[in-house]
Parts: sequence; C-alpha cells; structure tokens
Amino acid sequence: MEQITRYFQFGQRGTNFRTEIIAGATTFLSMMYIVIVNSSAFNAGGMDFGGVYIATIIATVVATLIMGVAANYPIAIAPGLGINAYLVFVVILSQGVSWQQALGAAAIAAGIFTLLSLTQFREMFINSIPESLKKSIAAGIGLFIALIGLRSGGIVVDSPATLITLGDISDPALLLTVVGLIITMILIVLNVTGAIFIGMVFTAIASYFLGYWTLPDSIFAMPSGFDKTFMQLSFEGMPSLAMTIFTILLVTLFDTTGTMLGVGQQAGLIRDGKFPNLKSALLADSIGSFVGAFAGTGPTSAFVESGTGVSAGGRTGFASVVTAVLFLALLFLQPIAAAIASIPAITAPALILTGCFMVADVANIEWDDYSEAFPAFLTMVLMPMTYSITNGVGIGMMTYVILKIATGRFTDVHPLLAIMAVLFVVQMV
Repeated sequence: MEQITRYFQFGQRGTNFRTEIIAGATTFLSMMYIVIVNSSAFNAGGMDFGGVYIATIIATVVATLIMGVAANYPIAIAPGLGINAYLVFVVILSQGVSWQQALGAAAIAAGIFTLLSLTQFREMFINSIPESLKKSIAAGIGLFIALIGLRSGGIVVDSPATLITLGDISDPALLLTVVGLIITMILIVLNVTGAIFIGMVFTAIASYFLGYWTLPDSIFAMPSGFDKTFMQLSFEGMPSLAMTIFTILLVTLFDTTGTMLGVGQQAGLIRDGKFPNLKSALLADSIGSFVGAFAGTGPTSAFVESGTGVSAGGRTGFASVVTAVLFLALLFLQPIAAAIASIPAITAPALILTGCFMVADVANIEWDDYSEAFPAFLTMVLMPMTYSITNGVGIGMMTYVILKIATGRFTDVHPLLAIMAVLFVVQMV
C-alpha cells in the first residue's frame, strides 16, 4: 500500500486511495457507454458484435493501464467515437472498403503514431496545423457524429426533395430517441455524474417495457465471438487507402493531444506550460490503437469524460487503474449489452450529445479574420454535408493555403501544411 502511494505520488498531488477510487469509478460510469456504442457501430459495418465488444474492452484496458502506470495521469483511453464512426460509416459503408482492410489501415496509422510519439516530429506535425483548423476539425467531426445519431434515432430521414428532413414524429422509435435525448440533456445540465450512461439505462428500461427487446436468457456469460475479430485485419490494398490512414493519424493526433492537455490543465498537472510524461501518455494511446486493430476494433483516444473523474478529485494514474479494472469486469456482461445495443434509440442520444461537446471550441476561432474563418467554416460544414471527414479536412487545408497566399501572408503557412494540402489535391484528382 505504501509503495503504491509513493509510486503514484499521492502526497505530492494531494490525494488518497478513497478519492482516487471514487474518481476512477466516476470516469468509468461516464464513459462505459462507449463499449456498447462502438460495438454497435462496427456491427453495422459487418463485424461480429461480441468480438468488437471484447476487443473494445481489451484496447481500453491496455491503453488506460499504460496511461495510469507509465504516465501517471487520471486519463482514460478507449476507442474514439468520432474516428471509429468515420471508419464504419465512411470507409466501410460508403467507400465499400472491407472491415478487415479498415482495421489494417488503423494498425498502420497506430504504428506511425507510435513512431511520431518517440520523436520530435509529432510536435512539428501538430504545430503545422493552424489553431482555427484544429478547432474546426473537431467541430466538424462533432457535427458528423451528431448527424449519424440523428439518423440512427430516426429524428432525420432521407428526402427526395430536401435530401434530409424530420422523421415521422408518430413513430414510437423516434419518440423514444427524443425522450432519451431530453432526459440525458437534463441530467448533463444538472451535472449528474455518468449522465450519458444513466440516460442510456433509462432509455433501455423504457424500450424494454415498450416491447422493443427482451432480457436474454443469461445476463452474465463467458466472453464469446473474439475469434471472429482477433487477427482478422488485412493489409491488402493499403496504397489506395493512404488518405484514410492519413485522416486516422491526423484526427487521432489532434483529439488525443487536445484532450490530454485539457484534462491535464483541469487537474493542475501542467506546470509552466509543460506536460510531464507526455511521451508516455501518447504512447499509451498509440499502443492502445495498435492492440485494438489486431483485436478487432478501431483507434483509441483519450476521453474527455476523464474530466468527470478529475472533478471528483482524481489526480494520479491510480484513478486510471481503477477505471481499467472496472472495464475488465464488463467482459462478462456481453449478453445484456448486445440486447441493449440492438435498439438505436438507446445509443443515438450519446452520439448526438457527443457532437455537441466537440463543437464547443469553435467559439475561439477568429471569425473576424476571414482567411481563418472561411477555411474553418468549410472544414466543419463539409464533413457532415459530404459524409466525409477527409473531404472537410482536405478542402479546409487547401482553402487555408490559397487564402493566405492570396493575402500575402505566406509566413502563416507552415511548409508541412502546404505539403499536406498538395497531397489532398492529388488524392481528390
């Protein structure tokens, strides 16, 4: 016990066992929805729900344990909702890429991310992207996720006249989504811990009594289906997926680094603008993505829900260890998770509201400077409108470079950004 206290620096960070355990459990309750949502998404892409369910837990446990033990931060890592929605709904379903190849692309991106985390190139790569585009990329992904949630919940549907329109409000499934959404929003507004998870539980109970699903024969069961996803990735045709790999790498870099800095600042762990053990923290995420791809799920990312654990007093990596152990226990709850995941209305509110969280930072974009505002606007609008993160990022970068050159502000364009813009032009042509 004393060794744990000393290793995790409880004294220096002003915390104790009880506080760290509560913080770890709080983070777990706030983000455990990802196991169901992520498994449901990949199931829609043709993968076995049980296999992805197990792979999601494995990736989460491995990455979060490394974050806790090696980096000593109260930050949990799990398959990212935004980047995995991109893999499923854009790469697999829209572009027709097999899920095996999609996982192969994710593994390559994770390998590159690992190398970048070991060198100074990672910082140069991130610094080459202007702040306005970083914020708009996150916002665009948020809008894209929200659109997916709105469609899966039946709130918006296809329309020959207007492309999309409001769904049939007399549809019980749509009403169930709306009720779940309202309940979850109220819980979040009231600062209830684990609001998204509680909202999912409420919607699941309501859908059960409405007859949308029935309890499985057994709530607890030994994990099954892992053989259908483990080591099933494929590296065939990777040259044609170069831009997909680039997009995965780009989003993972921004999402993970931004979340770590935000939560680290909240916990008071960043001193004089420096983030101690950042290399270990980034390695935790890249290794989690690598393990996840081979296990049968998409890239991992630091979760903003870790902030709920920090709010509960978490200051060390021991909170992350607690979170990882609790996720491991979910391995034996697969039957009930699969039954709940079969109802889109249960997971749709989580997607919609996650989109809201990701859009918040656009307030800090310099909207008065149109050479910054126009590229940012196109980036975040074109992602949901074209159903492609790649299109939004690419057009945003190209527009940014063109406008800066046109206004004579060449020094605002990092050489690496100009190279990436050219690569996007080549990819689109």
